[in-house]
Amino acid sequence: MSHTSRILDCPPDRVFAVFADGWLFPGWVVGASRMREVGDRWPHVGGKLHHSFGIWPMVLDDETTVLQWDPPHRFVIQPKGWPIGEARVAVEVEPHERGCVVHLHEQAVTGPGALIPVWLLDIGLHIRNVETLRRLAHLAEGGAGGIHLVEAAEPTPDDRTPAESPKRSVFAKSVSVLVVAAPLLLLARVFRGR
Repeated sequence: MSHTSRILDCPPDRVFAVFADGWLFPGWVVGASRMREVGDRWPHVGGKLHHSFGIWPMVLDDETTVLQWDPPHRFVIQPKGWPIGEARVAVEVEPHERGCVVHLHEQAVTGPGALIPVWLLDIGLHIRNVETLRRLAHLAEGGAGGIHLVEAAEPTPDDRTPAESPKRSVFAKSVSVLVVAAPLLLLARVFRGR
């Protein structure tokens, strides 16, 4: 699982105000290029964002679903990004003397992305998420989502129920080993033949 952190010069409420405004999603998520619709239940559990990934004209329409909404502490979503697959993203926010520190945890849970060795996938995710947190900092520190949560975004008891941690299947673990082992075996064979 990829883990990226950043200190923001604003209180946790401002971070969650950005999350609560689904229309701001492409402003902080690297790869999201446009919003098509924000579902009525957003940001509550089961709420969906309908967005597109990619660069025009090569964009794919997909969605992101809320799994946990627990401001000002934790936000868990499951974005789809087919044909790559789906990811589980948990954002944890805690107070800091300068404002707050945001921890972003991401892992592939379905599709081809879940077949890539975790350590290899984490490199790319970390690089992308450094920029994601930079963008989130600009929006939250600038008050883009407001200073506090709007009343409609206040969490319900169901929203605060912890999201289950996804487990990698035996198949995904096996394939990820093959993704690394096959090229190494091929290289060993080539060099042995010389």
